[in-house]
Amino acid sequence: MNGSQSSSSCNNQQQDTKDDHIIALVLSEEYAKLDGAVGRRVSNLAPVPHVPRINSFIPTISDATLDHHRLLQRLNMYGLCEVKVSGDGNCQFRALSDQLFRSPEYHKNVRKEIVKQLKNHRSLYECYVPMKYKQYYKRMTKSGEWGDHVTLQAAADKVCCA
Repeated sequence: MNGSQSSSSCNNQQQDTKDDHIIALVLSEEYAKLDGAVGRRVSNLAPVPHVPRINSFIPTISDATLDHHRLLQRLNMYGLCEVKVSGDGNCQFRALSDQLFRSPEYHKNVRKEIVKQLKNHRSLYECYVPMKYKQYYKRMTKSGEWGDHVTLQAAADKVCCA
């Protein structure tokens, strides 16, 4: 039984390596097509004042609609648009995948890279996790597990965003 498990594990690792290679090729082709216009536009954004709001209650439909409308106005002001992703618990990873790779379909690879970042840089994130750290990043490996502020920071650190 142990031999078949390690063989299966080896095959999974080989498949992951092949998948990573294919994704790298696709991404290099996509990045070659970009002219930098989006990056220049985002780099020159004027700041929009933000007033943090704490929800001490569940907002009404009217409040939620107004908040969404305000978000759409801000996106429009910057020449951006809303992209809806599936709300299956992988939404943060799908949204990151969409922004990084122009497709939400690479969310599993995004999750995998974020978990690697969490594992390799424990000292950066451990104090923000309200549970045993190993338990946290193992939980984050599971599809459907919601991303949080820690995974979002790890993603930003991974792609060198400030």
